[in-house]
Amino acid sequence: QVQLVVSGGGLVQPGGSLRLSCVVSGRIYTISALGWYRQAPGEQRELVANITLGGSTNYAASVKGRFTISRDNAKNTVYLQMNSVKFEDTAVYYCKADLVVPPYANWGQGTQVTVSS
Repeated sequence: QVQLVVSGGGLVQPGGSLRLSCVVSGRIYTISALGWYRQAPGEQRELVANITLGGSTNYAASVKGRFTISRDNAKNTVYLQMNSVKFEDTAVYYCKADLVVPPYANWGQGTQVTVSS
């Protein structure tokens, strides 16, 4: 009942910036938090950042100070602003919604972010 559509991935140079967008639709009132995750080849999917309904945020130590998660309630969109990107930021990035009803979580499609010179 919640759909997540991700966009904004692509190729970026080290030290550059990129902004990912996740447009949310459906039963938005069931969402308790939104988050960004990433998965590099051969690695487990990991939390990058999340934001709660109240606006509090949490970041992985590896991206703290470089990435910023934000939302625009009027546009039903959550963003991940990626600054000062590094080679190790290369991964498929996913948007996830935590729900207060079953199935309690929903995932969007992945978008590739490649950091390369």
